[in-house]
Amino acid sequence: MTESPNIPAPPKPTGKIAVIAATFPLLSETFVYREVRELRARRWTLFTVSLNDAPPPRPGYEDLYDSRTVVYGSGITATLAGAAMEILSHPIQSLKTLVMSLRDMLDPGEATPIKTRVRLPLQALAALGLAHGLRGRGVQWIHCHFAHAPTTLGMYAANQLSIPFSFTGHANDLFQRRSLLAKKLQRASLVSCISRWHSDFYRSISPQAEEKLELVRCGVDTYDWRPPEKPRPADRLRIVTVCRLVEKKGIDTLIQAFRELTRRNIPASLTIAGTGPQEARLRALANAVGADPIQWLGEIDNAKVPALFAESDVFALPCREDSNGDRDGIPVVLMEAMACGLPAISGDLPAIRELIENNVTGLLVPASDADALTDALAKLAADPNLRRTLALAGRRKTQEEFTATCNIDRLEALLKKGLGIPQ
Repeated sequence: MTESPNIPAPPKPTGKIAVIAATFPLLSETFVYREVRELRARRWTLFTVSLNDAPPPRPGYEDLYDSRTVVYGSGITATLAGAAMEILSHPIQSLKTLVMSLRDMLDPGEATPIKTRVRLPLQALAALGLAHGLRGRGVQWIHCHFAHAPTTLGMYAANQLSIPFSFTGHANDLFQRRSLLAKKLQRASLVSCISRWHSDFYRSISPQAEEKLELVRCGVDTYDWRPPEKPRPADRLRIVTVCRLVEKKGIDTLIQAFRELTRRNIPASLTIAGTGPQEARLRALANAVGADPIQWLGEIDNAKVPALFAESDVFALPCREDSNGDRDGIPVVLMEAMACGLPAISGDLPAIRELIENNVTGLLVPASDADALTDALAKLAADPNLRRTLALAGRRKTQEEFTATCNIDRLEALLKKGLGIPQ
């Protein structure tokens, strides 16, 4: 009798997690969908939750719509029906969750606008509907991207299901749209910090959250994002930026600096990729100051960005704090540009200093200072050796501390520890 071959059984799934974002998938939020894809590749069962409807799938992104729940918009009917069923099937716990939201509304623990406070019971009701769907899927942990509405619903849903939750804060969710941040820090089982600055910020709000604060940076795949094989042409300084066109990115400062660069008779071009609420204003500014030539690409697929970087000499993103107090953490696009061998110039913000050390891994300029940005661009235009030195050091920095694999390793280890899964 012939023995059957000893075929190993396929690896078992690691655990079941729900990941919540305001809009998922949003192609500009590469850090969210990369994390989802990588954890799925590591045998985690991930259910994604989008508070709002996302744009229709684009080729190559269809997988991100699998196992996804939409809470509002097209999902509101299912959410309300789920809330009703959750209340009927788990009335005592549902009452506890709703009472928690009422107490939060009356005493948010920090200065909170009235309109934000009165939304909390409604968000808790939506969280009951979400919890009902997640309960049927056996979800063990909820992780939320952005500390405002996604974490509010995640916190209430986790309370309803009696499971842990965690969150990653980024930028405007911590400033313009902040809600219950102190209480979220107290109630979360894990707080994923994208920078040491974020850790210090959270610690200043809730010192007792110290043991929950873990450094898990947004990262990039430095194999896919790498310098081009062919040398870049040297006829002019090709400046590129890729971002959402909002005030905190400082693109108006970049346009003014580019105009001054051309006035100094320094051969240069500027390419701006991205859209946003300030696009019309920025185009008008470019026309008014006579900044030419600027190539406006509009929204660009992330998969096409490496080719754009291969045709460029320097990446500029003069980030700043905007008029409402919003500012960036560490923009992933800065890491991508540096991984692709571009010398990077950015605004001198605390979190960005963890990626760019001035005159070592890139250049930092004071916020909204067009003259300083012009000088930095002129410095790079005049010194190809400096461009190469900064580019090499910048890529090395991303490889050492900002790779996606390294940081997903950190997150996965923390999730396993929290769920009691052997490492």
